[in-house]
Amino acid sequence: MKEILVVKCGGSILARLGTAFFQSLRGLQQDYQLVVVHGGGPEIDELLQLRGIPVEKKNGLRVTSAEVLEAVQMSLCGLVNKQLTAKLKQHGMPAFGMAGCDGDLLLARQLDEELGFVGEVVSVNAGLLHSLIGKGLVPVIAPVGIDEAGQLYNINGDTAAGAVASALGAKQLLFVTDVPGVLQDGKMIETADKALLDSLIEQEVITGGMIPKVQAAVASLQGDVERVVIVDGLRGFIQDGCMQGTAVTKGVNV
Repeated sequence: MKEILVVKCGGSILARLGTAFFQSLRGLQQDYQLVVVHGGGPEIDELLQLRGIPVEKKNGLRVTSAEVLEAVQMSLCGLVNKQLTAKLKQHGMPAFGMAGCDGDLLLARQLDEELGFVGEVVSVNAGLLHSLIGKGLVPVIAPVGIDEAGQLYNINGDTAAGAVASALGAKQLLFVTDVPGVLQDGKMIETADKALLDSLIEQEVITGGMIPKVQAAVASLQGDVERVVIVDGLRGFIQDGCMQGTAVTKGVNV
């Protein structure tokens, strides 16, 4: 069986993904079984604005009241998940859209009372994903989890992707962003570890929105996950059969 590769698509880039991105995914299918986890922050914000509900975040996580949780479900499990599933199908990939609450895929518990219905992953139903993969399908997962009592939770997409990758024994996780990896002096850094990335943040080589991206990549290095590759989803990232991006690794930078 092919190695499993988990692909995390950030919500901020989903609407801008074009043919080059999907062609790159098709190229990856030659060597990997794909599992996709997506976000959807902009869509959630838009729906909250339409409903007159304020957007509140703490430490980068969305404070999720019951009203906000409803908007999260509508946006992630409904609009975003089905749109991405359809686009994958249009580009020749048999996608299976689902939410983390389906089949106890992402069993969760409350992360912090101050954040409301924000959850952390307790376990992943890897058997369900293996069953879908075995049928030749590409699971497309909205990060909404559920607990033993049936309470739904909003789960950070990066955290969910890391948990799914670890549960499936995936050695690599792909972070799809709107930048071609980590740049220094205009050149892409091919491999980096936490120490190097911390140093580049301190030197202000890595700034702005790239900081949470690399921090999320480091945090996703759990279980069997050995590399998180940050790639540019706005253009093709497969060249000569290789992924073009910055590989964040557990070990010493080489």
